[in-house]
Amino acid sequence: MPRRLGTHAARLRAVRGLQSVKGRRAQGRFAFEGPTLLAEAVAAGFPLEELYASQSAYDSLPLVRELEARDTPVFVLDEGAIANISDLKSPSGIVAVAPTRTSGVERLLRCGGPILVLADVNDPANAGTLLRSADAFGAPVALFGRLGVDPYHPKVVRGSMGAIFRLALAIVDPEETRQAAGDAGVRLLGLSASGVPPSAGVWRPPLALVVGNERRGLGRWESLCERLLAIPMAGTAESLSAAVAGSIALYEARQFAACQESVPSAKSQDYRC
Repeated sequence: MPRRLGTHAARLRAVRGLQSVKGRRAQGRFAFEGPTLLAEAVAAGFPLEELYASQSAYDSLPLVRELEARDTPVFVLDEGAIANISDLKSPSGIVAVAPTRTSGVERLLRCGGPILVLADVNDPANAGTLLRSADAFGAPVALFGRLGVDPYHPKVVRGSMGAIFRLALAIVDPEETRQAAGDAGVRLLGLSASGVPPSAGVWRPPLALVVGNERRGLGRWESLCERLLAIPMAGTAESLSAAVAGSIALYEARQFAACQESVPSAKSQDYRC
């Protein structure tokens, strides 16, 4: 049977604290909401510490009861208590708590595949979309600049559509990234409006794509980059958002890798085979 908690239980105060970056870092945990993200976390084998559900969600979602049967602590709350621990205007009735998981950059830069670097990206919607694209295009690692958005910000988690549970993450500074990339032989390619259109050979692995801040561009990360690349545009738009530019570059890197895998003798300039 599920456990029940009063509105002012200390456990609920701790979960409410996970809405802030300070609370998440102090507790080493984060919260996420909704049946879709819960199913993504379970499918990815991501560890869950506890689960909070309204009575209607508990009754209507078999996965909640399955997790309870697997010894995940499940707490049933009234609607008011669920609203207090939710950051949504219309709570879904499901709030899960899981440990944050970040690794050392030295190990992650040896994981293979294109690596995504969010160079102090502040907008959580852009960050979430970039994680989703990294997952879609075979980039197993995302490095978050320390001055940017927290990877476990609720909007980042929602925007990632489950990618947050599948990617390896690190929080980094430029100098440690430069050192680790040099040791691992990883080339750092920056996306910038002042860059040059990419040629096919530029996507030769191992590489990391550095996506800049929405307003300040690459900033303190620019000096790390071996080359600055700009996505060619045919229309009159002045620029692309960080999420769109990064997603296009991740796709191009994946296309290059896929062609080399399927046609090993293909020349790099013919990667769209």
